[in-house]
Amino acid sequence: MNQQKPQKKIGIVGAGPSCLYLLKHLVSLEMDLEVEIFEKSQVVGAGMPYSAQGANSEHVTNVSGNEIPPLAISLIRWLDEMAGQLPDQFAVDKDNFTQHHVLPRLLFGKYLAGQFELLCEQAHSRGKAVKLHLNAEVTDLTDCREEEKAVLSLASGKTFEFDVVVVCAGHRWPEKGENSKKGYFLSPYPPAKLALQLNHPVAIKGSSLTAIDAIRTLARHNGRFEETGEGKLKFIPAEGSEKFKIVMHSRNGLLPAIRFHLQQPRLSRESLLTREEIEQNRKENGGFLSLDFVFDQNFKRGFQKSDPALYKRIKNMKVEAFVDLIMSMRENKEPFELFREEYEEAEKSIEQRKSIYWKEMLAELSFTMNYPAKYLSAEDMLRLKNVLMPLISVVIAFAPQSSCNELFALHDAGRLDIVSVGQESKVEPLKEGGIRYHCTDEQGKKHAIRYPTFVDCSGQPHLSAEDLPFPGLTMKKSVSQAVIRFKSAEEAEKLKGEGNDLIVSNNNGDFFLKVPGITITDHFQIVNEFGIPNERIYMMAVPYIGGYNPDYSGLDFCEEASRCIVEKLADVFNARHPPMHAEC
Repeated sequence: MNQQKPQKKIGIVGAGPSCLYLLKHLVSLEMDLEVEIFEKSQVVGAGMPYSAQGANSEHVTNVSGNEIPPLAISLIRWLDEMAGQLPDQFAVDKDNFTQHHVLPRLLFGKYLAGQFELLCEQAHSRGKAVKLHLNAEVTDLTDCREEEKAVLSLASGKTFEFDVVVVCAGHRWPEKGENSKKGYFLSPYPPAKLALQLNHPVAIKGSSLTAIDAIRTLARHNGRFEETGEGKLKFIPAEGSEKFKIVMHSRNGLLPAIRFHLQQPRLSRESLLTREEIEQNRKENGGFLSLDFVFDQNFKRGFQKSDPALYKRIKNMKVEAFVDLIMSMRENKEPFELFREEYEEAEKSIEQRKSIYWKEMLAELSFTMNYPAKYLSAEDMLRLKNVLMPLISVVIAFAPQSSCNELFALHDAGRLDIVSVGQESKVEPLKEGGIRYHCTDEQGKKHAIRYPTFVDCSGQPHLSAEDLPFPGLTMKKSVSQAVIRFKSAEEAEKLKGEGNDLIVSNNNGDFFLKVPGITITDHFQIVNEFGIPNERIYMMAVPYIGGYNPDYSGLDFCEEASRCIVEKLADVFNARHPPMHAEC
């Protein structure tokens, strides 16, 4: 008779979108599983971005239905099934709503919650047990190597033992010092804290989607938007908010790019470099993956057929030359003037169903850079971080048109400005409340401007290995600081001499650049100080893997990362317990 493999127990920390896509792939795994999910709140599926922790009714998604990696059922089908069952605030005009439209983030959160329930039902129908623990905060995670188990500890004092634990804890926003300083916010989340009527200028750090979230909330508590006869929005300040104004402070003084028609709505693994391509390039490049090779293969090559004229123009360019070209097209234009031009370009793209191809390819390059980035040299990682990623972060934001219209209305009313503050700006919290913004303008003149209210909207901060909220992993050295090796010792020594304190060396004379977060493998396994991957613990929590995954946000990332983890789990489980046949 066949001898059955023992059922595997998997623990998942966090029940947001990362967990949702992980559950999707676990359901398809051909083996008996027992899955337990621990969520510190009462919300499943939505996570921070699509729940009250990250959104109000005024906030909308920057992805449409056709851009969402598949779940149990499509968004359009779910909306059909929910017709008449949703609150009035989420009413959708079915006659005009298509898979190309964005929708309120809180409504999208309800869709994700519904998918969570459907996937749990699918799991049960396939013999996989799924147990959900709500209001269950995980305070520690410990690897028990000898027993081949991982142990979760809860704030309640309970402990749970698993064969595998996957951390999907999602965003973690800084809070230290925020409550003790008046008018000082280290993030705009949860947005309820920005329900403030203010009669003074507000400083915002950043100018991308996180900043737009804060702007939309603050505007509604200090005035209202009305549609004019020409179909434009007009902002009317509230009584008592006559001096209300928002000033965005951006490193480059640029507003985000705007949603346009995507030729390929969903990024897919077909666009990734193959393992063979990566290994071959590393052999030819001293063990490192070349950034220029990735730029050629995953960006420039795509223009050969789609835009031969542009390809001819950029085919011999390296990253720096290309970024200079794009920035030169944007220079000497007032930010909102450029923003209006890009809005019209995006509207034309949507109307004609024609992509702005270089922007779409840049989004694909960002996606493809995530997985092999750990194989770059430190020199190339610095090029990626300092040259390419600032452009990518602006271009692939894909700000929704409704958000743009509100920014235009605020700017036209004299209530919204943006200033360029460069790389060396500094925010000084003040005892009496608010901050003083120290910066140097484009003419080299220094400024120190006081604002009674400040909101840091620079996005999810990268956190270090020391910030990991699981002392069991750090004390037992089950995790290690993420580092990238330098190709040239001379370059490393030069940068270290210039004051870069992120450069370290080992006993062999090799130099490394410390990057944010912990070391992980291609399958998101944690790695200990001896470089040994862990087969029991996987890290998908975005704040702690940013060093090896420079652009780790979005549902595409959730889909691909969870697929990588489940593929590895299938190999590990089968290796531990190969099929056995016994006669009796």
